[in-house]
Amino acid sequence: MIQYSVGTGIFHEIRIISMKTDTPAPVHTWLVMMKATQAITRYALANFQKTGLGFSDFAVLEALLHKGPLPVNVIGPKVNLTPGSISVAVDRLVAKDLVSRVESSEDRRVRIVALTPRGKSVIAPIFRAHAATMEKVFSGLSHDELRQLERQLKRVGKQAESLFERCAAKGRTGK
Repeated sequence: MIQYSVGTGIFHEIRIISMKTDTPAPVHTWLVMMKATQAITRYALANFQKTGLGFSDFAVLEALLHKGPLPVNVIGPKVNLTPGSISVAVDRLVAKDLVSRVESSEDRRVRIVALTPRGKSVIAPIFRAHAATMEKVFSGLSHDELRQLERQLKRVGKQAESLFERCAAKGRTGK
């Protein structure tokens, strides 16, 4: 049973009184997922620290490694960075000669970011090590369990994204 108490501030208290039931509570599932994500992230970040890259730099370089050159405004949402943060990250990577940034030949307002040869030589082995790290993290799951987890997380993620978009649309239209 979950008891919800209404608060007057931004945060509301949610107490899980008893989880002794056959039906898992979505709030408990969310809590378990968040704790797992935090643990995985801590482990991954500990490995990134050895490379000298921060997580946002890694995320930008990884996106470019797998997607090829991209406009700055496309990279930000892919790696969950705000427009200001992606600009700072790209500036930092340009200064390190890991990426280049050029005007689009089709639209001068658009800046295209691409890995430099040095950037590719830096990110490729780091990504291989990251993939090996994730192999260790998920080694307790069979191939089928991993696929099932992936499918379920995608489904939940799409549902949450749809709910968010509807909520945001209502906020914009006043409905």
